[in-house]
Amino acid sequence: MNSQGIQVAIDGPASAGKSTVAKLVAKEFEYIYVDTGAMYRAVTLAVLENSISLNNEEEITKLVSDLKIDFAPGNPVQKVFLNNKEVTNEIRSNEVNNNVSLIASYEGVRKELVKQQQMIANSSSVVMDGRDIGTTVLPNADLKIFLIASVEQRAERRYKENQENGIDISFDDLKKSISNRDYKDTHRDISPLRKAKDAYEIDSTSKGVSEVVDEISSLIKQKI
Repeated sequence: MNSQGIQVAIDGPASAGKSTVAKLVAKEFEYIYVDTGAMYRAVTLAVLENSISLNNEEEITKLVSDLKIDFAPGNPVQKVFLNNKEVTNEIRSNEVNNNVSLIASYEGVRKELVKQQQMIANSSSVVMDGRDIGTTVLPNADLKIFLIASVEQRAERRYKENQENGIDISFDDLKKSISNRDYKDTHRDISPLRKAKDAYEIDSTSKGVSEVVDEISSLIKQKI
């Protein structure tokens, strides 16, 4: 444990339930919850809104340093703000889904956001979820979790979440999008999605949210 508190890193593929679980674990222990995936989504949305070419890494990297990304408690999902404007639903659009992996693959984008994420983690106890938390962002985290689930189950979860938020994307399109995201995330050159050697793997395919939360909470209690 660092001098400022405990660091819990939760990694895994898209829609494995990382954010839901991380938020509940953070609430139970009164730790700060950092949704890194939402940060990359917010950057992607800003790129699209500013009509910057998705292949213009230099312009996108410049844009990131001018963005202000904030979070606020919400029900059922945490609220996300981009330059003080709420974008909670906008960052879940199909266009963002299809382009976030490309934006997240840019070295300049990752460097800037990782710097912000590490600053937060070094100031207090955190639960942080994403794709490269245990391997790159917080390599010395006190507890690392690698959360997985089947593509079918992940698409089902995301479909229900989108329906609740009025986002109209077909189940088949979501399934295809998640499979494509998995490939891009695991094959990118910079900080690819992979399980850290010292991470605990939890398969949430046939487990309820509370069951996964209890499992992680038990592991945290062993660390503190």
